[in-house]
Amino acid sequence: MPATAPSHHPRRRRRTTRLLAAAATVVTAGALAAAALPASANAGENHRSHGGHGRYQDVQLLSFNDLHGNLEPPTGSSGRVTEVQPDGTTKTIDAGGIEYLATHLREARKGNRYSITAAGGDMVGASPLLSGLFHDEPTIEALNKLDLDVTSVGNHEFDEGAKELARLQNGGCHPTEGCYTDKEFEGADFPYLAANVLDEKTGKPILKPYWVWKQKGVKVGFIGVTLEGTPDIVSAEGVKGLAFKDEVETINKYAKELQRQGVKSIVALVHEGGFPASSSYNYDCDSPGAGDGISGPIADIAKNVTPQVDALVTGHTHAAYVCTIPDPAGKPRMVTSASSFGRLYTDTTLTYDRATGDIARTAVKSANHVVTRDVPKAPDMTRLIDRWSTLAAPVGNRAIGYISGDIDRGGTESPLGDLIADAQLAYGKTQDPETDLALMNPGGIRAPLTYAASGGEGDGVVTYAEGFTVQPFANTVNLKDYTGAQLIQVLKEQVSGPNEAAPKILQISSGLTYTLDLTKTGADRVVTDSIRLDGAPIDVNATYRVASNSFLAGGGDGFPTLNEGTNELVGADDLTALEQYLTANSSAADPIEPPAADRITIVQ
Repeated sequence: MPATAPSHHPRRRRRTTRLLAAAATVVTAGALAAAALPASANAGENHRSHGGHGRYQDVQLLSFNDLHGNLEPPTGSSGRVTEVQPDGTTKTIDAGGIEYLATHLREARKGNRYSITAAGGDMVGASPLLSGLFHDEPTIEALNKLDLDVTSVGNHEFDEGAKELARLQNGGCHPTEGCYTDKEFEGADFPYLAANVLDEKTGKPILKPYWVWKQKGVKVGFIGVTLEGTPDIVSAEGVKGLAFKDEVETINKYAKELQRQGVKSIVALVHEGGFPASSSYNYDCDSPGAGDGISGPIADIAKNVTPQVDALVTGHTHAAYVCTIPDPAGKPRMVTSASSFGRLYTDTTLTYDRATGDIARTAVKSANHVVTRDVPKAPDMTRLIDRWSTLAAPVGNRAIGYISGDIDRGGTESPLGDLIADAQLAYGKTQDPETDLALMNPGGIRAPLTYAASGGEGDGVVTYAEGFTVQPFANTVNLKDYTGAQLIQVLKEQVSGPNEAAPKILQISSGLTYTLDLTKTGADRVVTDSIRLDGAPIDVNATYRVASNSFLAGGGDGFPTLNEGTNELVGADDLTALEQYLTANSSAADPIEPPAADRITIVQ
């Protein structure tokens, strides 16, 4: 695809006015250490402007990330956030849902004309059935109504390949399924930015690398990148013909280009993230010292991105943080992330200096706010959900199984991970009775199965829509042969190589057991002598038939040895395997109980 010129994005339904303001909630965290404006800004009220043309103009930046097509309120733990209280205790709050997000953002914008709404990628992909069944057209339509200005791409924007991403940007009906309604899909009314995603043939970005927001002489540039490691976590077909470049080098390159164009206020939208010191969305990230409250890839990125960039909106890890991390010049710089699934939004105030065209970084402040469900639903979003729900209902409401309680996906080994692995083992045996075991990547499990009814189906009923939300990728279940030595190596790759810093513990089928010793380092954390299949040690010279999804079977998530299997048999999609297992092994009178998650013995 040819690169498009990096210019102001033409909006088919461009808003003529925007009434915007700081959120009604109090800023609780993230003010930069030196919160005062330069002395000249304090000389008189005329120097600071909320709607006029004084020297200093506050610009509101509202941001969120990793929506993943969650238009309806997410359920279970995916629909809650943790809030730390003044006395140090914590409580959970139900959060999320596009009807509520729209209301919160519209309320936050009231009163000012200088506001921008931006996102950090993964707006679509791994979506619940309401959006995923229609190739995420409902989510793009919702984001248009939400008045999103700009977003970076994330890794999930490539789940269906670059051509499908281009369709989401530019419009047009699906190439095989056609139009879902009597109107042609119009595409995104906002630019997707992909500065570090290049067409291998042309060497140019497949979409715009940057975009500039302009309002009454105020200019703010946005550069969008996804993580360089996207090919490692997306199917090979999804990234075919694409090259993913270093995040820091790309941001620095385009920051210089924006500077040459006279744009000195710059925000980077980075679909890569970090791991905060607390799971509470409102903890004081900077309390131990600038940047001490967050680790992971974004910390290194933030420390190396040019000081010309004034703030970083991040994502990917589904974490919540508002932190300052020093730039290469030693100046604190805001780095934010708003969890996932539309549960939070970030409200950042950027003070624009009209004299220099830059952001007065000593005055930046920011906080995350909960998308609570105690506000009125946005009527236009309710209508949108109702319209698409009517189309999805015949497919989504069908019962596929019964459970006796919540089956969670959390933990090193999860009950839902065990259930899915068992389902894939059972499916594998229908394709080849010699199938020995199954492996499932935890990142492919997108939501828990909750006992409480999500609609009118009744408690304990698992609908097709709920199963789709758990496994929305349409990966196939593939069978491959591996030697015992290769199988041991696969287990060690969970905690070594690219997975050493952030282990990816595979979910395993019944009969496979081993010990994970977290007091050790690297591959030694998997205790080789403890690995058993049906009680017998793994024979390094024997051949084992293994079921896994097509993403894992291709070596995804840092498991190159899985790509070395032989005698491959490609089966049906993984949701079909789950549906068949639930249908065969549960009924209203005899529901499935949550697995014990006791196959991996963990030493800490």
